[in-house]
This record gives sequence, structure tokens and C-alpha cells, in this order.
Amino acid sequence: MAEPADSPNDTSNLDNIAKALRQALSSGLTRLEAQRLLLHSLGRPLTDRAWLTSHVHDTLTPEQAQGFTALCTRSSQGEPLAYLLGQQEFFGLTLAVDPRVLIPRPDTETLVNWALTLLPAAPGSARVLDLGTGSGAVALALKHARPSSEVLAIDASEPALCVARANALSLGLDVRMIASCWLEGVSGVFDLIVSNPPYVRTGDPHLAALGHEPLQALTAGADGHDDLRQIIAQAPQHLLGGGWLLLEHGYDQAGAVSMLLQAGGFEAVSSRPDLAGILRCTGGRWPAGGKGTERAG
Repeated sequence: MAEPADSPNDTSNLDNIAKALRQALSSGLTRLEAQRLLLHSLGRPLTDRAWLTSHVHDTLTPEQAQGFTALCTRSSQGEPLAYLLGQQEFFGLTLAVDPRVLIPRPDTETLVNWALTLLPAAPGSARVLDLGTGSGAVALALKHARPSSEVLAIDASEPALCVARANALSLGLDVRMIASCWLEGVSGVFDLIVSNPPYVRTGDPHLAALGHEPLQALTAGADGHDDLRQIIAQAPQHLLGGGWLLLEHGYDQAGAVSMLLQAGGFEAVSSRPDLAGILRCTGGRWPAGGKGTERAG
């Protein structure tokens, strides 16, 4: 049986840009989503929305129509736009992303902004460690904003590190990346440790909307604190006295993370809100004269 003319799988009437966009909108995509997917299908920059407006009667080849229709279908089935496009903007950088890594969220820019207040803007070497780097978003944003800092990024997933290394190469940013389960394979001490670890509770109903993203980068035990606890326990061995540990966490975890940091010996513990006003990051300072007091060579 033939599909309805407005089906997202029907390419018979997609002979120009205007018709392709109309069909995408009828399938539930927003105008911005439809425009970006069409630009991607045409091999044009995703910023060329004005070009689409002035070329609405341009003809699509059958291959372009089929490619666009396939992307619209995948989008309607819940696949994230960033994976379909193969990229995501984060802190002014364009990062390649795919299902090997989580999609960087605007909320995580809270972590970057806080970290930047602790790193000197003037030339000077600070050592920074990013735990669970994924796509490299946080590490690369910090290196881009503070080029004189020495940044090390780690992840337990080699596939994720492949994505992060490719992003570093594409952006021309010198960030060293190694495989490690949190701090187990790390040597030396740092002025600043940052992390956006898994913090979703196992079985949390929100996971249903995140089914296309790597589960191991999302969940952390029954209360969502397993990885946060491990990082807080391990970090003092790798922090200079006066160094900071900054952690992203769930919307309702600021109080629990604060208590974990205080129990772990951190001082000046506080939290920062994200763009929605939700306490999204919590951090603390390791006391001067603490365990990590010598720089690695």
C-alpha cells in the first residue's frame, strides 16, 4: 500500500527545497531542525539558513531527497539531532559527536565557566585534569580559553577517547588524553580537577529519553552517586594544596555532593546554578598542605 503523500518516508514529491521543508515540518520537526538536516543533506554549512530561504525552488536530486527523508525518519524515531548531524556546539567550539559519546549539554558550560574563574587568564602554567572527558568538550573548552594551561583528559572508554582525540586534532588544541578508570591510571598532581561523571540513578525514568546515548556514561548506581563518591575519594591524592575539585551532578544532588566533599576533607564547598537556575555543579578546595603538595616533573 502506498504511503500518504505527507509521510516522512515518501520522496516522490520532494523535487525542491520548499516541498522538502514542508514535508519535514508535517512530520513533527521544528523549522530549525528541518533546515539543519536539509543543509546537512545538501552538504552545505549548517549556518546557511539564509541560503535555504533564497533557494526554495532549487531542485533536489533523488539521492539528496532520499538522504534527507532518511534523516527525518530517524529524527522522528527519537535519534538526537546532534548524532544525525555528527556535531554539536559547545562553548563556541564545534565538536564531532556520535553514539560513542554523550552529547555535550549547555548545562555543562556552568562547569567550564566556574573552572575558568580559577585558572589565571594571564600566561602561566596551571595543570588541569578532566575526568570522563567523553567528546573532550570540557577539556577542549578549557584549553581553548586558557592556552597556557596543561590539560590532561581521561576516559575509561577507548571509543570515546577516539572521538575526543579527533576533536582535539580538528581544533588544533594540545590536550593529552589517556585511558583510565577515574584516577587509577593517573600520576602527578593538579591545580584543578573537573568532572562531569555519570550521575543518573539506575532505573531513573528519564533514561527512556536518552536511549540513543551510551548508558555507561549516564548511570551510577542506585542513588546516582557511585562515581561521584569514587572521584571525591581519589582526588585528594592528585590535588595540590589549595587546588580545586569541581563536579557536575544531577538537579537534586547538590546537597548530597556537598556533604560528600565536606566529609572528604574539602573546604570552601559551594554550588553553582545552571542557566535554568538549578544547582548543577558543586566543588571544594583541598586544604593547603594537603596530601598532594609536589608537582609532577
